[in-house]
Amino acid sequence: MKGSTYRRCSCRDPKTGKELGTACPKRNSRSHCTYSARQELPPREDGSRRSFGRGGFESRKAAQADLDHVRALLCLAESDDPEGTELIAAMLAEVSSERSPLPDVEETKRRLNAGQDLIGSLTVSEWLDRWLAGKRIWKSGLNRYETDIRVHLKPRIGARRLDRLRVSHLSEMFTDIREANAQILEQNAQRRSAIDDLATVPWKGSENRARRKAMKAAIDAMPPFRRITGPATRQHIKATLRASLNEAIGQQILLFNPAGHVEIDPVRKPKALVWTDERVAKWEQTGEKPSPVMVWTPEQTGAFLDFVSADRLYAMWHLIAFRGLRRGDACGQPWSETNLDTHFLTVSTQLVQDGWEVEASEPKTDSGYRVVALDDDTVGVLERHRKQQDADREEWGSAWVETDHVFTQENGTWLHPGKVTDLFERLVSTSGLPPIRLHDLRHGAATLMLAGGIDVKIVSDTLGHSDTRITRDIYQSVLPHVGKNAAEATAKLVPLQRRAEAEQAARRAAKAAKKAKAKAKAQAAAKKKGKAKRPKK
Repeated sequence: MKGSTYRRCSCRDPKTGKELGTACPKRNSRSHCTYSARQELPPREDGSRRSFGRGGFESRKAAQADLDHVRALLCLAESDDPEGTELIAAMLAEVSSERSPLPDVEETKRRLNAGQDLIGSLTVSEWLDRWLAGKRIWKSGLNRYETDIRVHLKPRIGARRLDRLRVSHLSEMFTDIREANAQILEQNAQRRSAIDDLATVPWKGSENRARRKAMKAAIDAMPPFRRITGPATRQHIKATLRASLNEAIGQQILLFNPAGHVEIDPVRKPKALVWTDERVAKWEQTGEKPSPVMVWTPEQTGAFLDFVSADRLYAMWHLIAFRGLRRGDACGQPWSETNLDTHFLTVSTQLVQDGWEVEASEPKTDSGYRVVALDDDTVGVLERHRKQQDADREEWGSAWVETDHVFTQENGTWLHPGKVTDLFERLVSTSGLPPIRLHDLRHGAATLMLAGGIDVKIVSDTLGHSDTRITRDIYQSVLPHVGKNAAEATAKLVPLQRRAEAEQAARRAAKAAKKAKAKAKAQAAAKKKGKAKRPKK
């Protein structure tokens, strides 16, 4: 295709307003005229012509350099690639009309091969929208991503160009979040203090009523109570951004993921602690739990199951307490996957709560699909539960809703996971036992298995963990006597002189005590025999 560079004079005739061109008297002056470049572009689909033109160059060499740049861009598309040729031609026509800089050849080649837009600057916000629209995951997970993007990422870094996003930008974002947290805490404290002050003002008296009215107005003008963005949420925000930028790298939009290199406060996951007598006593005094994750002792678990033995959902509490099913697993467990004859059930369905809506779905991970062995006692509990369910079905008659679920409402419909949690909390509160969450009942099953000497791999498989490290991290602190037995077994492995001497002394003392006991026994027998032989007077 044709292309050229040329000198051009833009001087105009003061009378006609037309360009003088070659008639300009100053044309021969090297500093007067500028140079221009023009390149014919592939025609449009309708056959109309288009071209790239640019002027204002100080020398023919500079104009030729831009012309060579344009031709290099045109050569990026193969001769048998009409779509690529059209994209590059459209890009050059737009660059020409908008007088914007020519794009880099290598960057344009990368974008063309990756199927990306050749012109325009993709922002972080635009990319996050595109990435989220392409996700095919659980609705609850999608909502979590959407919240991170809408509440945190878009407002703080959404306007930045994606290809210019840096680690420093993300560090600034998380610094802003921490500063916002401090402000929220201060505002919450001010509002709480104002409410407490209001509570001290009497209701009676016109002066007091006026004062209360003014104080209420001041409280209404304050920001409402808000939650801070905690460490776990900040980690999730980082994970969301990191996943989206990894996708951008996969599509060759980016070469570097800054979210993988920004450092934020680590999250310390709470360890499961057992409700020992000391912790129970402190809880009774202060009302505070030692850890968000608390586990009952076997005795406390037994006391709870005895307390709820008459509850309609006793079989569910029993199954979670001994086999560690998740709430959603138990609520969605079908009879078709529960084989009481072979003492096994298969976890393949669960009820998931999204907001307050409930939907049935498959387990999130492959490890969630699992076969769980059932002990004889649990099988007996489930058999009695099935008989009661059959009796309920007959009582409800045509109003019974058949769902094939093991655990249902009175009429056979799905259990709502949120309502199950509420019921469990009420039962725990009524029982007088120290508080635990429903999920902690599952933790208790894990500690019982570990305390029973079950291999951690079997425990992990029963719980549906993807890795035994998860099981170890959560249940590092198990029942107290397990740790005591382990400590004793470990101590016996190391031979110590003082221990050997102590053990030898203990054996000598035991031997002497045994000998003294035998001697005393013999003397008592001899004395008794002597009395028996004494003649009567």
